[in-house]
Amino acid sequence: MAGIEVSTGNIILRCTGTFSLVARFPETAALGVCVSTAFPAVGSVVPYAEPEVGAIATQGYTNVLYGIEGLKLLRRGSSPQETLEALLKEDPKKEMRQVSILDASGRKAVFTGRETLEWRGDRIGEDCIAAGNALVSGRVLDAMLEAFENSAGWLADRLMRALEAAQEAGGDRRGKMSAALLIVEKEPILETRPFLSLRVDMHEEPIQELRRIFEDYKKWAKITR
Repeated sequence: MAGIEVSTGNIILRCTGTFSLVARFPETAALGVCVSTAFPAVGSVVPYAEPEVGAIATQGYTNVLYGIEGLKLLRRGSSPQETLEALLKEDPKKEMRQVSILDASGRKAVFTGRETLEWRGDRIGEDCIAAGNALVSGRVLDAMLEAFENSAGWLADRLMRALEAAQEAGGDRRGKMSAALLIVEKEPILETRPFLSLRVDMHEEPIQELRRIFEDYKKWAKITR
């Protein structure tokens, strides 16, 4: 991470080059985000989700307030498109942002700024949005979307498969360093762990390591779905 810049009251994290998927599973009201990048600590700045509200990935030249304020607007009843427009309207650096927003009812909005790094783009699927910048090609997002939509089971498992497929397709063109998985549901996943938040930082194979942690976590928590 290159640093933190404070500008016009917004905290902006320099975290360019990322691929992510925001998704939901209507049958259980689960919402989630998976993400990986060539910079450390992606899980601390990109993924946001709130039960029965929505899920957001804020990346590119990352502004964490897109996640914080975005969920607030969704909670108040704004649609994802209205939320996105409100956030972009007040942002002089909007063309450096990439943002995906999915609400609990399945409505979607996505923005990829013209100043995010090539290859950049986004894909809207059934109950999901894939987005990325500084990728080897658009095939990364195609593979991510295909893996998610052609898999079944718990939302967390499907998001892990999507991350793995994206990396197999080339991922971030500058390398790999961190990955994260965030899942929230209407009911707590565990009484003492109401949501699932797993992160890997500063690792040569962050998605492989995230998979190892995820499988160990499921065993520890006795999650069998």
